[in-house]
Amino acid sequence: MIRGIRGAATVKANETEAIHKTTRDLLKDVAEKNQIQPEDIVSVLISVTPDLNAAFPAKGMRMLDGWTYVPVMCTTEIPVPEALEKCIRVMVTAQTDRNQKEIQHIYHGDAKKLRPDLIK
Repeated sequence: MIRGIRGAATVKANETEAIHKTTRDLLKDVAEKNQIQPEDIVSVLISVTPDLNAAFPAKGMRMLDGWTYVPVMCTTEIPVPEALEKCIRVMVTAQTDRNQKEIQHIYHGDAKKLRPDLIK
């Protein structure tokens, strides 16, 4: 089965290393908590809020062991007024034997506010 796994995290500053590290930490957690390997991943969609433009988060993902060939696309979130700032969101599409209720969606930092109902 192919499932979508959501994740989001906030960064303190619009800085290259912060964006890369936050992306790496988020994707490592998504993979570990859902017991998936890079070879299981169909693709990754990463979005950032408009206030994050110092770096491509995909470069942070590429720094992870085994993630070189994982297809990835970056985009900007819709600039909704009052939306959470400095936020990186991911949608990981992966092959897994888990059913939808077993998928662990990952939220770090202030992004925990986005979907408190999904945090386990």
